[in-house]
Amino acid sequence: MGSRSEAKARIRYEVWSGEYDPGEVFIIIDEEVFDSDGEHDDWLRTTIRKEFQKKRAAERTWPKVTDYDRLDQLFSALREQGILAVHDAGYTQSEGWEDAFEVYRDEGGKRSGITGLCFHTTQDMESAIDGDGLWLAYGHISGDGRKGVVIGRRLRASCEEFGFAVEWNGSVKTRILLKGFRWQRRGPKGRL
Repeated sequence: MGSRSEAKARIRYEVWSGEYDPGEVFIIIDEEVFDSDGEHDDWLRTTIRKEFQKKRAAERTWPKVTDYDRLDQLFSALREQGILAVHDAGYTQSEGWEDAFEVYRDEGGKRSGITGLCFHTTQDMESAIDGDGLWLAYGHISGDGRKGVVIGRRLRASCEEFGFAVEWNGSVKTRILLKGFRWQRRGPKGRL
């Protein structure tokens, strides 16, 4: 069983991810940190409510179109170019590749016309929430490094077209960093 400090950190990421409503965050933290022991329920509800209040106040100051909104638009545009872009693909890089390839198979595999993959992980999202930019992994579907560099160049050009500041050294072994990316994803509403 985890601690309240661990729970508080997880609450922050789950709330600011924009993925879950308050009830879903409660279930995630209660099960994963406290093993649904019931002992921390009141503290957990209060802490989640306070974090959602902070986020909703911040949302009122955000631009109409946030970096996350542009990222989502970018990911749709990449799909039209034959690059499958996946949000929140696993927690780690290895899990991210597994998840991205699973989506590729679900999209029809070779018949889909997809030649490249791009994704960010949960760890990358957490880093972006902390203000460290957003890292994007990418590669050619075949795993060929030279073809992966071509995918990287296309990805970099598309990121720049969507107004992102990009840092990348041109190597397939290096992920692309969207410098200054602010994780501002509006999430579902809901009560706890």
